[in-house]
Amino acid sequence: MAETHVKTFTTPHEATAEAAGLAWLAEAEAAGGTRIARVLDRPSPTVLDLELIDDGSPTAQQAERFGRSLAHTHAAGADGWGTPAPGFPDDGPLRMGRSGTAFVTAAHAPATWGEFFAEYRIRDYVRRIVDRGGAGRGFGPGFDPDEVALFDRVADRVQDGTLGSPQPALVGDRPARLHGDLWAGNVLWPGDHSEPTGAVLIDANPHGGHAETDLALLALFGLPRLETVLDAYDAESRLADGWQERVELHQLAPLLLHVFLFGGSYRGAAVRAARRYT
Repeated sequence: MAETHVKTFTTPHEATAEAAGLAWLAEAEAAGGTRIARVLDRPSPTVLDLELIDDGSPTAQQAERFGRSLAHTHAAGADGWGTPAPGFPDDGPLRMGRSGTAFVTAAHAPATWGEFFAEYRIRDYVRRIVDRGGAGRGFGPGFDPDEVALFDRVADRVQDGTLGSPQPALVGDRPARLHGDLWAGNVLWPGDHSEPTGAVLIDANPHGGHAETDLALLALFGLPRLETVLDAYDAESRLADGWQERVELHQLAPLLLHVFLFGGSYRGAAVRAARRYT
């Protein structure tokens, strides 16, 4: 019997959303997308038994295979900007887990990435931080009025297309199929180095978005052999010119989320990133 990782959720809604998201990402494997950890069982409404992956340190070959396979995951596409995986439960809010990350239905999806990212990432997180009166769980002050105005100016420039950019070549003119929480801890490197896609992904927050957002999150918390991953991705699916200059723009979403959840040093990092794009 395969070893499992048991993951317990607060509500059945969260467990269903996680299972649906992993299954949706796994659909891209047939076209060369990165392998996704399997849901092996659901012993109760709030528990998933997940495939246990033996994690190690990546070789250069693994990193290259991951970069190329991630390009094909993104290229699998999504129904709309900000839409969640098919099968996302409709018995509760269109938000994911304790982070409350917002999604939209396909019928109400924004027409552009800029409209989605401005409203459902930048403005949504800033509003929630301010409404709560501080940065996550009382860990320091929230944003002052000048900082709120700063984020709003960046959101305006994103929404009107000033800070937009084309998707990578394989994605084309449509939303990419994002993992959505692609920090280094959710990228596992099988220790026997045999995985054809280089890595196995876990703990997703999938939706339709800009592929550069996933890549920016890989950079935020220090993925091993990141340069090799990005070079391989670019070789497989050409990134738009100037993508390096947009990394902190796409990092605004996870930085603001971390302000909401944890406060602390993330507040200053989010403000510094926003100042680059005003």
